[in-house]
Amino acid sequence: MSSEIRVAVAGAAGRMGATVCAAVEAADGLVLTGRADPALDTPLSAVLPDADIVVDFTRPDQVVQNALECLEAGVHVVIGTSGFDLSALEGKTGANVFFGPNFAIGAVLMMRFATEAARHMDRAEIIELHHDKKLDAPSGTAAHTARLMEDATGTAPPIHSVRLPGLVAHQEVILGGTGETLTIRHDSLDRSSFMPGVVLAVRRVASLSSSPTVGLDKLLFED
Repeated sequence: MSSEIRVAVAGAAGRMGATVCAAVEAADGLVLTGRADPALDTPLSAVLPDADIVVDFTRPDQVVQNALECLEAGVHVVIGTSGFDLSALEGKTGANVFFGPNFAIGAVLMMRFATEAARHMDRAEIIELHHDKKLDAPSGTAAHTARLMEDATGTAPPIHSVRLPGLVAHQEVILGGTGETLTIRHDSLDRSSFMPGVVLAVRRVASLSSSPTVGLDKLLFED
């Protein structure tokens, strides 16, 4: 019996989806078994029988139904799409769900550092900048950062969203105190920056202790 993890990608014809397909093909122990996308005339149902895990980079209005279809088939799902209601997947069984607001390791560290800094500074604001084709605002990364900072301080920082051609994915958290400011910034200059995190989530989703699990920090840090 093969020990390879069989992975299908939903949204495979998109920029992120195509990058995920290449990363899966290059990763040891993973095998790409399906590419689902309307542009390829391949529905999700066609790739589920051959998959252990589906990685979803589709659209906010599609991801919940896709995830429910995966769970019904007993297939784990790693979600990179943001801007959807995660509560629709709470309490669902059959397989595990992992949602990554951001899969870049540096972005996860940025969120962790900003959360710690927020405990010691008076106020903070978040500026997130993405390409002009991104459908949701604020980004999943910014919303998750704000939740983490609110959990730490009791106050959610305001979020400002920028959508411009030429950008990929960028975020800065600006914190202010008496006579000083601190800026913590992360820049993804290429979509390949997200792939180590995606591969990590694919390797770990089957063994999650709770589902849905949110945030790559849950996989990187023990505390």
